[in-house]
Amino acid sequence: MEGPKITKEKVKTVLDKGFIRVFDLQYEEGRHYFDATRRPLEELVSVKNEEEFAKMVPDAVSCVVIIEDGDEPKLLLSYEYRYPVGRFLLGVPAGLVDPEDKSAKSPVITTAIREIHEETGIVVDETKDEIFVINPLLFSTPGMTDESNALVGVVLKGHDLSALTQSGAEGQECFDGFVLVDKAKAKELLKNGLDDRGHYYSVYTWSALMYFLSDMWKK
Repeated sequence: MEGPKITKEKVKTVLDKGFIRVFDLQYEEGRHYFDATRRPLEELVSVKNEEEFAKMVPDAVSCVVIIEDGDEPKLLLSYEYRYPVGRFLLGVPAGLVDPEDKSAKSPVITTAIREIHEETGIVVDETKDEIFVINPLLFSTPGMTDESNALVGVVLKGHDLSALTQSGAEGQECFDGFVLVDKAKAKELLKNGLDDRGHYYSVYTWSALMYFLSDMWKK
């Protein structure tokens, strides 16, 4: 079954603030659907053909960082201030794919390595650490936005965790400490649906907890 065809000619700009845009997707005469997006008109997902859709690069990367140092493996999470929620939320290292990343052999791997360094101080060593794509592109809430994230897994081995730092935060980024989560704690967080501060967390945190518990990251 085919849905309505949306072409660039049917898309009208409602708001353009550079970092956020709203487009009116006029999918039929007199019928409107709105898309809040980071993308400019020429990069909107709704107007891509199947080949372009298959090759598209996500807007951002979320990282499932697992510490494996001989003891029980742990998932590395941190508290980051999320402005739309107005609170520090438990989450994973994550960030936008920069324009220059898109020319890399693997844009999402390149982004992941940079974001992990900025948000944790850890330099991923591709000769001893494991880094791999879990999922190349996941839509966040496609009922209101075409924004997407890749999920990248990173298994760190032999790193000095005393050197963890959030001093690399840039711009509006604001952090409030790290949390190392073992399997028992991961199950507790999933069961409660809340972090230790009594706050809800994002679907990407939920995904990281589930992936960690599933052992799918193990070779």
